[in-house]
Amino acid sequence: MREGSLEAPVRHPVPWKDPDFVNADLLDEELRRVFDICHGCRRCFNLCDSFPRLFDLIDDSESMELDSVDSEDFEHVVDGCTLCDLCFMTKCPYVPPHEFNLDFPHLMLRYRYAKRKHGETNFVEEQLSKTDRNGQLARAVSPIVNWATNTENEFTRGVMESLTGIDKRASLPTFRGQTLSLLDKSLPLEPNPDAPAYGRKAVIYATCYGNFNNTEIGLAARAVLAENGVETEVVHPGCCGMPKLEKGDIESTVQHADKVAEKLLPWVEEGYDVIALVPSCALMVKFEWPLLAPDHDGLKTLAQSTFDVPEYIVDLAKKEGLSKGLGPLDQNVTVHLSCHARAQNMGAKAVDMLKLIPDCEPQVIERCAGHGGTWGVMKKNFDTALKVGKPVARTALKNEAAYVVSECPLAADHIGQGMALIDEDAPKTKTTCHPIELFAKAYGLTQET
Repeated sequence: MREGSLEAPVRHPVPWKDPDFVNADLLDEELRRVFDICHGCRRCFNLCDSFPRLFDLIDDSESMELDSVDSEDFEHVVDGCTLCDLCFMTKCPYVPPHEFNLDFPHLMLRYRYAKRKHGETNFVEEQLSKTDRNGQLARAVSPIVNWATNTENEFTRGVMESLTGIDKRASLPTFRGQTLSLLDKSLPLEPNPDAPAYGRKAVIYATCYGNFNNTEIGLAARAVLAENGVETEVVHPGCCGMPKLEKGDIESTVQHADKVAEKLLPWVEEGYDVIALVPSCALMVKFEWPLLAPDHDGLKTLAQSTFDVPEYIVDLAKKEGLSKGLGPLDQNVTVHLSCHARAQNMGAKAVDMLKLIPDCEPQVIERCAGHGGTWGVMKKNFDTALKVGKPVARTALKNEAAYVVSECPLAADHIGQGMALIDEDAPKTKTTCHPIELFAKAYGLTQET
């Protein structure tokens, strides 16, 4: 038997349409096979809470082996998985092409999908996963929504916690009154004709978060790309489906993929690259969609044309070169490499991009921030999310950087909240934002971040 992790991992398509995929006996058999291997290996003990839950479950059983564990207790292990993909991409020595053929995240997805097929869903979590609908509703009354969801508003957050199970301490995204796609139309930018990359074209997939919650990311990306001669258009055909996938709703995820691809593929045919503003969405387009719908050739084409934001800037720098004008930042930077950026298997592009700024030597944190999308804001998970992310927050404080950035906006906010819990003065001296915002600042294209 060959030692694992010697070759690039190979991910198989998800056979969710096969009746055996939701067969209870076959699923339990596969869970026990994988859990037994994981229990003997334990290499992933510090990645997320799934693995400590699994190991404790087995170690505390009568025989201290899997044979004395009730299958009903597996749900607690599955609930700890945030589909970060780090076990598959960075840790597990038994992923394909190894003969053990382990794909822990997709096994958790299979469990959740089977659970849905048997009619087990959570109403509140289902509503939270409808991000496009929520964004459209919230932006119409954004000042009221932002007031009500502020952690300092103890009354409304207490009521919200009672009704929804969202922890009243958890920082929630704010909503903008104008979407990024509308701002793009009202604030046109002409590409710099003197830039080395003049002539390149890119369509910016705004993503739900970039469109409704944090338009600054997209505005900074547009400004940097225009400065470097890239013609851009912002579109948001709909959610990538990641919130649905986290709940095991594969059918809805594929529907989202079809809808978004239908709008983006004509741009690709016209010679445009695709840039996703949030790494979770880039991961979906580049990797998950083609695995969920392997017969959809358009999704494969789209995947090959899609970039994460820093990945695209680094590609410009290598192929054509960047426009002059980058100036040094006034202070040092700590950059957190988010899980879904690392899972794209593209290297530390956020770090590579920031190093293009004169005199910038970013300090790097390669560890999960613990947020996990909607998972981390729930009362049942929030303390665990803080615990998982505490080493990141502690390291960020130790670095004493003026800027703490992450490609994942939710991770950035979570890191900031974790830092504040360790040191209440941290928010006064630390800034959490996206790396592209610092890059725009280095070009003098934005105000102080």
